[in-house]
Amino acid sequence: MAKLNTNNATSRRSMVIKLVDDGLIHSQSDLVKQLSKHGFAVTQATASRDLEELGAVRGKDNSGIFRYQFVSAVENYRSKVLSDLVASIDYSGNLAVVKTPPGAAAFLAGSFDRASKAGKLHSAIGTIAGDDTVLVISKTSAGGAALAREIKKLIGESK
Repeated sequence: MAKLNTNNATSRRSMVIKLVDDGLIHSQSDLVKQLSKHGFAVTQATASRDLEELGAVRGKDNSGIFRYQFVSAVENYRSKVLSDLVASIDYSGNLAVVKTPPGAAAFLAGSFDRASKAGKLHSAIGTIAGDDTVLVISKTSAGGAALAREIKKLIGESK
């Protein structure tokens, strides 16, 4: 997996969102270890600050296990993070083509997949990610334009 820019707080926080969404973070020390595995060297103080600023709270999940989870206030920040990772969006036929900075495509594709699963990206059937490009596939044969508009809405762009 390509590593994101370790000096960029936006990239690091994008990874924090992914790790928390994936249910991997049970403590701040878990976050420090997981970020380290992905090339982000942080202190527990930085991990704590990221969790707080992103709106992650520690509580029991549906299985009764304590872990960090997001409260709804983080949605605006997530949209900002996603928007910062999108360089351009184009479409053709049943595809939306999203360009990203190098190394960010896999994270962005995962975010689109989770949004699709959660019903926030209705017209997508799946994604394919390279290093700096995400192909998002529409459910309909001519749905690329509508899908591109839906992605822009998801990330908070009104264009």
